Amino acid sequence: MANWVIKLGGAVLNNIEAAKALIDVLHQKPEDKFILVHGGGSLVDSWLSDAGFVTSKHLGLRISPREQMPYIVGALAGCANKQLMGAAISNGFKPVGLSLFEAGLVSEQKLKALGQVGTCIENDASILKSLLDAGCFPIVSSIGFDLEGNWYNVNADEAAASIAQLLDAELIFMTDVEAVLDNKLNPLHQLSSDEISKLIEEGVIKGGMQVKVNTSLQAAQHLRRGVYISSWQKPENLIALLNGEHVGTKITP
Repeated sequence: MANWVIKLGGAVLNNIEAAKALIDVLHQKPEDKFILVHGGGSLVDSWLSDAGFVTSKHLGLRISPREQMPYIVGALAGCANKQLMGAAISNGFKPVGLSLFEAGLVSEQKLKALGQVGTCIENDASILKSLLDAGCFPIVSSIGFDLEGNWYNVNADEAAASIAQLLDAELIFMTDVEAVLDNKLNPLHQLSSDEISKLIEEGVIKGGMQVKVNTSLQAAQHLRRGVYISSWQKPENLIALLNGEHVGTKITP
C-alpha cells in the first residue's frame, strides 16, 4: 500500500471527460491511497479577463494582486475544485474538497512584488491522514491561508510537492506535455540536478516548466526518490506510473 500525490494541471481542467478518465484508472490500485492537487490557470485567466483584469507572470508565477484574489479563489477553490469533485463522484469515489490550510500547510507571502502569491510551510497532516483512513479522496486546491486568515495563490506544483513531503508520499505531475523536452522537442526520459541547471541556463526549460522541474527536483531530493512528469492526455500513463513503470520524465534527486 502506498500514498500518492497526483498533481493535475494544464488544459485537463477544461476537459471534464479527460479528468474523469484519469480518476477512473485509480480504481486499478484499490490498495493505495490518493490525494489530488490541482491548479487551474486557464480558468483563472478566463475569470479575470471577464472581470476586466489584465494578468501577468514573473518566472512562471502568476502575479496576484489582492483585488484579484476573490476571482482567483473562486476559480480554483470553487469552480475547478468542484468540477474535479464531480468527476470523482461519478467514478464512485468519496471526494472531499480542501484548501491547502485544511491539507496541513500554512502559507506566507513569497515576494511582495508578486502580490498574494504564497509559499507552503509544513504544519499538520492529521486532517489528510484522517480522511485517507476513512476511505475519502482529498482533492486539494492551490489556495492557501496564513495564520491571520489572508488568502494566497500558491503554485500548484509547489503545493503538491509540499503535501507529498508532509505525507512522505509518491509524487506525480500530470501536465499538458508527454515529458520535459530538449531543444529539438524530443522527450527527456531522466533529468538530474546538473542536467536541469544546464537546460535552464540554455533557455530550453523556462517559464512554468522551469517552476515545475525545479519543484520536482526539490521534492525528489527531500523524498530521496524519483518524481515523474507525464501527460494527462493518456490515462494509461498514470496507471503505468502507479505500477512502477518509467513513463515521461523522471527527475532524480
